[in-house]
Formats: sequence, C-alpha cells, structure tokens
Amino acid sequence: MQHETMPSGKLGEALGYLITQWPKLVRYVEDPRSPSIPTSRKNAIRPFALGRRNWLFADTVKGAKASAALYSLVSTARANGLEPYAYLRRLFAELPKAKTWKAFEAILPFNTT
Repeated sequence: MQHETMPSGKLGEALGYLITQWPKLVRYVEDPRSPSIPTSRKNAIRPFALGRRNWLFADTVKGAKASAALYSLVSTARANGLEPYAYLRRLFAELPKAKTWKAFEAILPFNTT
C-alpha cells in the first residue's frame, strides 16, 4: 500500500512512520516481559488529558494555570485514596502554618492519613 501512496501526503507520512517503528511494535507485542499500562491507570489519566484541552479556552493564562494546579491536587488526592474535598480543606487550613520543609511534606497527599 505504501508504494501506491504519495510519500508527501498524510497517509504516506503515517505509513512511513509505521514502517520505521515496526521493529519496536513487533518486539513489544512478541515479548511477554514487555510492560503494559493497566487500564485503571489509563482511565486515571484520561480526565486530566481531556481537561487540558478545556484549559486552552480559559480566559487568562493565570486562570488556566490555577485550574491545572487545582485539578492536579484533586487527582493526586484521589490517587492516594483521599476524599478530595476533605483533603483540600485540610491543605488550605494547614498550608499557611507550614514554615519548614518537614511541615510542607507532612501535608502532601501521600503523607496524609
């Protein structure tokens, strides 16, 4: 099929890429030791990727950065088995009191019980 397609077209570029990556693809599929990403991890990443698309339409750069930071905190809390709202309430209450690295580390989601 590649010989019937113009190499400068989008399909030709895609086929060219496929041919150059073919040895890696075959090795990945044929080697049972190849790591695969569990579906649960893929599903955990998907909302963040979709949110990233929405941030393109934020009114300001600061607003987009703030949304991304908040979303990151919520996702990290969930990944650590915490209820996001309760974690954010605790974080915002404790953050102004933190003066040392040890105090900051104590309020990270993976250090919170």
